[in-house]
Amino acid sequence: MLPEKLVMMANQIATFFETQPGDDGAERVAAHLTDFWEPRMRAALLAHVDGGGTGLRPLAREAAERLRQPEQAE
Repeated sequence: MLPEKLVMMANQIATFFETQPGDDGAERVAAHLTDFWEPRMRAALLAHVDGGGTGLRPLAREAAERLRQPEQAE
């Protein structure tokens, strides 16, 4: 999948969780990515972040970084 498509999708998820109450948006976005994105998609998103993360909303970028944490990894 193209990085632009992954960025668009991650940003859509982040935009939704930005409207939800609480300060755990990054955790909730990361949980969504873990639950609904296949490992290759998450790996491609992390590669995009490693390359600068162009176009990612701050919440999407923070969530992607949380995917690196053991409790979010598969």
